[in-house]
Amino acid sequence: MIKLIGEKVWLREATQEDVNKLYYWKYEEKNQEAKKWNAPYITEGRLTREEYMNSWDKEYELFPCVPRLLAVIIDEKAVGTVSCYWVDKHTNWLETGIVIYDPDYWSGGYGTEAYRTWIDFLFESTPLHRLGMSTWSGNIRMMKTAAKIGMKEEARIREARIVNGEYFDSIKMGILRREWESYRSKAVIEKNTEMN
Repeated sequence: MIKLIGEKVWLREATQEDVNKLYYWKYEEKNQEAKKWNAPYITEGRLTREEYMNSWDKEYELFPCVPRLLAVIIDEKAVGTVSCYWVDKHTNWLETGIVIYDPDYWSGGYGTEAYRTWIDFLFESTPLHRLGMSTWSGNIRMMKTAAKIGMKEEARIREARIVNGEYFDSIKMGILRREWESYRSKAVIEKNTEMN
C-alpha cells in the first residue's frame, strides 16, 4: 500500500473507511464549500455510495504502482484527494489535481504540502516529462499552490468559464521535469541552510 508521509499531511491509497468519508464530503456534507472552487462550472452527477467506491478501482493505475488518485489524510482523517488523469497518453500529457473538502484545513499549508508530495511522487515514479493542472481565474488558492511548487502559467483562455453568472478565465499551469529537479534542488539547499 502506498503511503506518502509529510510533515502535516499523508497521502495514501484509500481504505474503505477513507472512501466512505470522502463520499460524505463529496456528496452529503451540507455546505459543499469545495464545490464553489473546484471546477464549479462542471455539472457533476451524483454517484451512489457503491458507484463511488467502484470508481476508485476504475483505471486504478496509470503506470505500474502509480495510482490515479490517493486520499489526503490530515489528523488521521480523509479530507480530500490528489489525482491525475491522461489528457493524451501518446504524448505523455498528464493533468493533476487536488481537492481538500474540509475548509478547516484551507489556508494552513496543507494543500501545498499535499500537492507538492503528489507531484514529487509522480515525477519520481514515472518517466513523464511534464505535469500540468487546469483551474479557473477565480480559484486564486489553487493558482498560488501550483506556483509555490514551481508550476508556471502556460495558458489563459479569456472568459471561458462562467461561475455564478460571471465570466472567468480558464487557467493552465505546468511544470517540466527539469524545472521540478531544479526547484527541488533549491528547496533542499534552503532547508539545509535553515537547519544550520
